[in-house]
Amino acid sequence: MSDLFQTLQQLLGADYVQPGSDSTTQLTDKQGTYVGKALAVVRPANTEEVGAVVRACVAHKAPIVVQGGNTGLMGAATPDASGRSVLLLLDRLNRIREIDTDNDTLTVEAGCILQNVQDVARNAGRLFPLSLGAEGSCTIGGNLGTNAGGTAVLRYGNTRELTLGLEVVTAEGEIWNGLRGLRKDNTGYDLRDLYIGSEGTLGIITAATLKLFPLPKAQSTAFLAFDSLAQAVSFLSHARAGFGASLTAFELLTADCLALLREQFPDGPQAFVDAPQPWFALLELSDNHSEAHARQAFEEVLGSAFEEGLLADALIAESLAQSQALWLLRENMSDAQRRAGRNMKHDISIPISRIVAFVEHTDALLQQHFPGVRNFTFGHLGDGNLHYNVAHPLNSTVEAHMARYAELSELVHDSAHAFGGSISAEHGIGQRKRAMLPRYKSSVELNLMRRIKQALDPLNLLNPGKVLTHIDSESTPS
Repeated sequence: MSDLFQTLQQLLGADYVQPGSDSTTQLTDKQGTYVGKALAVVRPANTEEVGAVVRACVAHKAPIVVQGGNTGLMGAATPDASGRSVLLLLDRLNRIREIDTDNDTLTVEAGCILQNVQDVARNAGRLFPLSLGAEGSCTIGGNLGTNAGGTAVLRYGNTRELTLGLEVVTAEGEIWNGLRGLRKDNTGYDLRDLYIGSEGTLGIITAATLKLFPLPKAQSTAFLAFDSLAQAVSFLSHARAGFGASLTAFELLTADCLALLREQFPDGPQAFVDAPQPWFALLELSDNHSEAHARQAFEEVLGSAFEEGLLADALIAESLAQSQALWLLRENMSDAQRRAGRNMKHDISIPISRIVAFVEHTDALLQQHFPGVRNFTFGHLGDGNLHYNVAHPLNSTVEAHMARYAELSELVHDSAHAFGGSISAEHGIGQRKRAMLPRYKSSVELNLMRRIKQALDPLNLLNPGKVLTHIDSESTPS
């Protein structure tokens, strides 16, 4: 038993420090792509214990990998295979510290499950709008670490826009208390924005002060059909102008996506599955007036869209149950793909004005170089974030398809970059996209990132090997 392991048990108690060999679940990422090893898996109870763990690891020059709900897709929360890392789980940091309805803020610890945070806000008559497929298991710390997006970014923004303050344990084990519920604070560099989205490589987020919003008096959902992607993009501009800030979500689906849903969930909601249109969207409106006001807005905006040729067909949900059923069409997409076999997932963002050209160009390019591959394109059209996923040809196998991952994904990412887009919209970089980053970021940008990393984590102990491909060897522990 190592000296560090014994020290950690003395700090936290033997029940909360386990050998890494006893924790295979935490050492494998959600998709089973990455499997790591750890010296120890630790579960501190509070921020002070997190600081103590970090200080012990610094003394022994042991790397630290932080993990929340382990729902990420880029391998950012999985340690490497060296077995030297301490895997730090934050599930015990799950307390609601304060809710301030006058200031519309909620302060929570990083291990809180996102759905629980939503429920606490709702019980206080407020809305915390971050919403994504893994909300029943992902944690606020993970959401902050990746700057998570989700379905309501169109109206409320990413996690960064929903956060006012942070509490962070630094790479030296010090505690920065930046839990300020201020919407205006120009007292120097914005450290909050630096730590959010850093995937645990600059500091360990232990708590956050989050923005709350009034609960909508009415939420309305419509399922829309379009003759083309260009029509869907034009309708989105029309909807923005007509609904204004009430437009909450605009989620895109293709006819191929709906066919896959029908195949994998034959008893699920199948609205418009047999419709001839190739593109569909789920639209959600959050109204602060009344159900009647929301319905009137829907009828006016959709009615004028039909008159202007911006919409082929539409179904407005008549009840909460029908709205929930329609949303299942979007929420079941990940499971439908998993059931059908692995595919190549691309979490990209494109300026909305260039999405049509990107999709047409990239679809054609894929067929030219990888004949027969099937596109399952869906996602958050309202903020330009597409999940541009590519499945194997029906005359081939999943294994043969996935063997060409690097080649095919490079084509997709090159195309996204050429159209002014990003290779990571909301999933982060982790270790999966780490080697890709230098291809799409300038040397100036990458050097600035490395200098920040070296300044805040000079020993390169916080989640080493994630995001950045190279850190100065003088700063890297041997």
